[in-house]
Amino acid sequence: MKKSINDLKKILSECTYEEFINIKDILKEDNRKSVKKLIDKFENKFELYTKKIEEYNNRKIYETELYNLNFKAIAGVDEVGRGPLAGPVYAAAVILNPEVDIIEIKDSKKLSHIQRTIISEKIKNKCMDFSIGIATVEEIEKINILNATKLAMKRAIEGLKTKPDYLLIDAINLEDINIPQRSIIKGDDLSISIGAASIIAKVERDLYMNKISDKYPQYKFDKNKGYGTKEHIDAIKKYGICEIHRKQFIKNFI
Repeated sequence: MKKSINDLKKILSECTYEEFINIKDILKEDNRKSVKKLIDKFENKFELYTKKIEEYNNRKIYETELYNLNFKAIAGVDEVGRGPLAGPVYAAAVILNPEVDIIEIKDSKKLSHIQRTIISEKIKNKCMDFSIGIATVEEIEKINILNATKLAMKRAIEGLKTKPDYLLIDAINLEDINIPQRSIIKGDDLSISIGAASIIAKVERDLYMNKISDKYPQYKFDKNKGYGTKEHIDAIKKYGICEIHRKQFIKNFI
């Protein structure tokens, strides 16, 4: 007796790719058009999923190499907020669980706000450890943005409960951290650990900027996150600056 389309949908939605291959061969004997459409639908779905897995494994290459060298706690480190005219720099350090794949991880800039928020929670729940580090506007003004970025990263690393035995860092070298490290240009797109850190740091900084926007609604920090949009610059010219503006960044137009 042939199964109904609804029954087949349920079976296919719950099967693995390997199981689908076997089921597909059996269903080829079924000449119903609706069954052919169903096979095509799930074939496309599994092809997309397989492509995501392949892309994820390509972004996991640095971690895999280090796991094979017997490093156990690899921390990815990234920052958010070097370029804005206002607000602190946020950094995150994340030690992913090598036994758990989170294939949604990628450069935070390639994700929507909703995607970042969901994936950030998933990372926090499934990783071995994570920590946030912040450098304030006052520190940015005092020691410059590069050194403030390094400071935020160091604070994130020092905040980890699990001591990392290797660091993968996005585009920066931390000279006075006594842990083996590798700086990777565009690391947030090339390493899952750095990508995970970029997502958490972005979500946390955005939450701060949303909250401070309630205090200073005229600058619309909830929309621009402190970056130099025309609307933000016009607001500075109209209202002056507030406590979280970086004076060195805006001296050219006030």
